[in-house]
Amino acid sequence: MAEIEKQEKKPSEEFTDDSSEEEDSEEEPKLKYERLANGVTEILQNDAASCMTVHDKFLALGTHFGKVFLLDIQGNVTQKFEISSVKINQISLDESGEHVGICSEDGKVQVFGLYTREGFHDNFDCPIKAVALHPQFSRSNYKQFVTGGNKLLLYERNWLNRWKTVVLHEGEGTITNVQWRANLIAWANNLGVKIYDISTKQRITNVLRDNSSQRPDMYPCSLCWKDDTTLIVGWGTSVKICVVKERKPTEMRDLPSRYVEIVSAFETEFFICGLAPLVDQLVTLFFVKENSDQMDEEFRSRPRLDIIQPFPESCEEISSDALTVRSYHDNECRDYRLEHSEGESLFYIISPKDIVVAKERDQDDHIDWLLEKKKYEEALMAAEISFKNIKRHDVQKIGMAYINHLVENGDYDAAARKCQKVLGKNMELWENEVYRFKTIGQLKAISQYLPRGDLRLRPAIYEMILHEFLKSDYEGFATLIREWPGELYNNMAIVQAVTDHLKKDPTNSTLLTTLAELYTYDQRYDRALEIYLRLRHKDVYQLIHKHNLFSSIEDKIVLLMDFDKEKAVDMLLDNEDKISMDRVVEELHGRPELLHVYLHKLFKRDHHKGQKYHEKQIGLYAEYDRPNLLPFLRDSTHCPLEKALEICQQRNFVEETVFLLSRMGNCRRALQMIMEELEDVDKAIEFAKEQDDAELWEDLISYSIDKPPFITGLLNNIGTHVDPILLIYRIKEGMEIPNLRDSLVKILHDYNLQILLREGCKKILVADSLSLLQKMHRTQMRGVRVDEGNICESCHGTILPSDMAQPFSVVVFHCRHMFHKECLPSSGIIPGVQFCNICSAKRRGPGSGILEMKK
Repeated sequence: MAEIEKQEKKPSEEFTDDSSEEEDSEEEPKLKYERLANGVTEILQNDAASCMTVHDKFLALGTHFGKVFLLDIQGNVTQKFEISSVKINQISLDESGEHVGICSEDGKVQVFGLYTREGFHDNFDCPIKAVALHPQFSRSNYKQFVTGGNKLLLYERNWLNRWKTVVLHEGEGTITNVQWRANLIAWANNLGVKIYDISTKQRITNVLRDNSSQRPDMYPCSLCWKDDTTLIVGWGTSVKICVVKERKPTEMRDLPSRYVEIVSAFETEFFICGLAPLVDQLVTLFFVKENSDQMDEEFRSRPRLDIIQPFPESCEEISSDALTVRSYHDNECRDYRLEHSEGESLFYIISPKDIVVAKERDQDDHIDWLLEKKKYEEALMAAEISFKNIKRHDVQKIGMAYINHLVENGDYDAAARKCQKVLGKNMELWENEVYRFKTIGQLKAISQYLPRGDLRLRPAIYEMILHEFLKSDYEGFATLIREWPGELYNNMAIVQAVTDHLKKDPTNSTLLTTLAELYTYDQRYDRALEIYLRLRHKDVYQLIHKHNLFSSIEDKIVLLMDFDKEKAVDMLLDNEDKISMDRVVEELHGRPELLHVYLHKLFKRDHHKGQKYHEKQIGLYAEYDRPNLLPFLRDSTHCPLEKALEICQQRNFVEETVFLLSRMGNCRRALQMIMEELEDVDKAIEFAKEQDDAELWEDLISYSIDKPPFITGLLNNIGTHVDPILLIYRIKEGMEIPNLRDSLVKILHDYNLQILLREGCKKILVADSLSLLQKMHRTQMRGVRVDEGNICESCHGTILPSDMAQPFSVVVFHCRHMFHKECLPSSGIIPGVQFCNICSAKRRGPGSGILEMKK
């Protein structure tokens, strides 16, 4: 990436360099960088930064000349404090940002309110390296802070408004760093890192330093609280992530209530200058120390800001950027610091002569990188997905850049396809792109993607493209005419252009078809129909149906049938109300083969509709379609039999002649033709069976008696129609008959079969009779209910008398009709037997059974 060496360059410019192996990497950086300028630039020209702390609202910068500056987020100075004449070692702010604690190399410690007069001032006889305020220092109950020099001191203001001092730790060298989070204070000295619980007043851990050979003043410890219980420790090349946990009550004994578990510990390649959390990852500032024997000081490597993913015993590098900070070749590991803002993902890299701010890249930055790498499609997709969140980019402009890129690379089809998505409803942009494609000779590429729905360009645009196709690509021109609605362009102008081209090539079927389609759009259907018929185009029938052109085809029926008989006849028969049957027959008079096709389909649909043409059809069937002649003669009831017989006899159509003779009643002559001309005994037998005439059977036997093959056929087939004995008696003695034994066996078998069938039928009849008799008996044995609700069918009085003590007689028939005995007439033909008058009159019901109830 580009370096920034001069102060006047824009802060937004990147000033990170990847290593030589990564110069051509396609991996997108995770962070973006800019210098903290404005007032900071002026401060660092005459002074050097020694420390800085970050609040969500402002920054506090300490210098080597003992000054503290309060800055806004842009680096403008809002306040200045003259603290000392020597280096400021550490600045601490409470969570509210209302109080600040400062310590310096000459032993001065100051704690004061930024908006109040209260404060604490003290001078120590040794350098104070660290100071930390209670996070809730602004609240009256938490007026506490700690300082770190030779010992760690806790200052607490009592109720008398006096400061009380408590030594928390001493005897292990200089305290170099202190960080306070919630109730936990973490500090580092020469031997390691300790954590103190201010609520229980107990020290809960001691994390030893791994590499004691490194000077702690040259490679200081970095401490950072990720949350209220997670501490990140970086020292030299070692990183440890420590989690403070509550101890179970059963494990307490004399131990502190909390303990520390190291959940991750690993080594890094370079020396750590600072650490900060980024969700579940770490941002680490590294000092890269080169071998001084092989490299001059001025070429010492730049510091690196890496994002790493920690694991229990190792880590994975996510990204790495080498920072070109001012005067980096003069700096040591102790000169760099890394601070972060918890409210935002902002990371401040502090060096003596430069302060750099690292931010997480947003969607605009992501799109910038994609455009820089010429990944236009991904950039466009990212912009479309996040169009509500991007601020510096416009989706359409990115799309236009993508189109330009595709055009420059010669991918015209892809560029035209993207126009449909990118240009949307912007007609001006559409027209500009069309003219650009015309300039580069690629109108064909964009033609299929032009708007053609409710949104349309000027007709001249579409006509220009059609003319372009007409010059060089007739097929493409025809495709556009089919796909584009006729309202997009001036139809007459295109018709004239096609006509001009046809003068040079009058037989071109593509142009003729297209001209027919244009005539159709222009509602000049007669001209379109002429072209379609000349070309024998399959759409001619659709055109006729769609636009009701039947009046225009009355004189073109022969052409239509020459093109496709089946479709033409179906169309004519389906539209008899528009083209009469007589008109069609008249047009087809000179083409009898076509007339036959038409009349045959007409007859298939309705045997009676074309009856006046049945006589004509006999000759047409005989000439062009003999297989369908016999079915026609069988189904037609309107054809003259004499005329048909004459034609069939002239052409020697035996089967048809036999049918006609039998239909005219001359069955003997028909049978004679079958036997003499067809010599087909099976047909003769079948014919005799159909007629079921004893005289025909006699003629058939008489004709066959001297022909052994005929006798065999008769023996095999007449068993169920004629008594075979009659035939057998008439066979001459000594005549050889083929398969006689098999024929006799078949006769006997058929006879046995008949006997079995009769016996079976008899059994079924007897069983059914018995079943019905039993059913009738059960029915007649049933009782019949007689009560006050029943009436006499004769007098219509109540069947039962009101006085049941008096004797009475009632007659009940099995048909359920009831009578008073005195209301019935006297017995009929059979003495003593009476019948139901009602059922007898209707001639139904048994009416013979009589039940008498007497009392």
